[in-house]
Amino acid sequence: MNWSLSIPEIALAFSGLVILAAGVSQKKETAFFPCSMLTLASFLGCIFLVINAPDGSAFSGTFVNDSFSKAMKLLILASAILSVLVAVGYRGLSRTGERKRTLPFETPVLILFSTLGAMVMASSSNLMTLFVGLELSSLSIYILCALERENILSSEAGMKYFILGSLASGLLLYGMSLVYGYAGTMNYSGLMKTVDAVEVVPTGLTIGVIFIIAGLCFKLSVVPFHMWTPDAYQGAPTPVTAYMAGAPKFAAFALFLRIMTGPFGLVAQHWQLLIEVVAVCSMLYGSLAAIPQQNIKRLMAYSSIGHMGYALIGLAADSAEGVRATLVYLAAYLVMNAGVFGVIATMRRRGTEMTSISDLAGLGKRNPLMAGLMAIFMFSMVGVPPLAGFFGKFMVFAAAWQVGLYTLVAIGVVSSIVGAYYYLNVVRVMYFEAPAEKFDRYAPALTLVSGSMGLATLFFLLVLSPIMSIAQQAAQALVG
Repeated sequence: MNWSLSIPEIALAFSGLVILAAGVSQKKETAFFPCSMLTLASFLGCIFLVINAPDGSAFSGTFVNDSFSKAMKLLILASAILSVLVAVGYRGLSRTGERKRTLPFETPVLILFSTLGAMVMASSSNLMTLFVGLELSSLSIYILCALERENILSSEAGMKYFILGSLASGLLLYGMSLVYGYAGTMNYSGLMKTVDAVEVVPTGLTIGVIFIIAGLCFKLSVVPFHMWTPDAYQGAPTPVTAYMAGAPKFAAFALFLRIMTGPFGLVAQHWQLLIEVVAVCSMLYGSLAAIPQQNIKRLMAYSSIGHMGYALIGLAADSAEGVRATLVYLAAYLVMNAGVFGVIATMRRRGTEMTSISDLAGLGKRNPLMAGLMAIFMFSMVGVPPLAGFFGKFMVFAAAWQVGLYTLVAIGVVSSIVGAYYYLNVVRVMYFEAPAEKFDRYAPALTLVSGSMGLATLFFLLVLSPIMSIAQQAAQALVG
């Protein structure tokens, strides 16, 4: 049992327990900031441990450390750090100088434990480890969604996500039981040997794989498992929404890529068309359903559905190039998505959160810097070169084109053109409508998140080479 491979997860779990105990021992009104700082320190330390962790397998083959798991963990931890910074700024000082108590001190601790579950998912090499990590991450998010108990939308978001998430977990667990029943093992390596040994894959095993895909599709909020996303994004506190749109999706993609290219890669003909259909439906629905939205957080929910559809193109390609393209796309999605939510968190008047797109009216005159950053993020999501979103889309389209998925690429391009309407509409509102009332003064943490992500989005080309190198190593570790 080489437990040293899981030192990053063990250290993060221990840190979470210590931070929780420290928070409980303080007054609730003053515990949030120190707990957040301790959480950020834990994440930074965990990044160091992940980078220096040795490769190998542990716990009887249920836990694996390789270049792929490390790359996904770094994405997950980066998303978590940005979300905690957004939470710090979101709870920052209002214009009157009074601190707004909108988030309890448990917020960063719950983000930490959810991140721990996501990291376990990234290193999973057994169906049971997969489920344990998934549930640890999901249960924390259910609570995070309903943190603002005085807000009925927040309570509704938490309840909807919990009910539908429980259904998805049931589907996933049923699929796992079918796979175990027909294969006799839950280890990915054992599943691969079993699938490779049979000439005709049993129907029950195929059905089990489909149920597993359905459960993971819910976590990605792709069509037709997207119904919870708009309400959860709108009702949850903005820092929670920023976290939900990042780390859990990266963890779900880690599972998707490892399972579908690993134990079930030998039966790609049974699931490849299904992934293509899900990708097409997500891209088109995300683009069309976002057009009439007037709430910026709901718009970002439908945008997320579309972006996950684009990322699935890399999985549908079923190749090392497809895996590499997906990782680059997720990296680009991280920087522009975190930046958008950094701007959204600043939309407050007299301490009250404003989430209507019309509230951005005239932002170009009231705050040129913030409007410029938001415009960069919107253009990047469209896929305008040389911004981050362009390189992400170009690489997944190129990976699909190489394996002959021409129709999928064409639909992706059309979907991007349609999506340009609602992204550019946000830019139009900021620069061409009469200025609305000013927002409260911006917290430094929010300025840091949106500013740094704006620079990363604008100059993504400068870091593209190291990102592609990391993605290439991850793809080789996964599919050779």
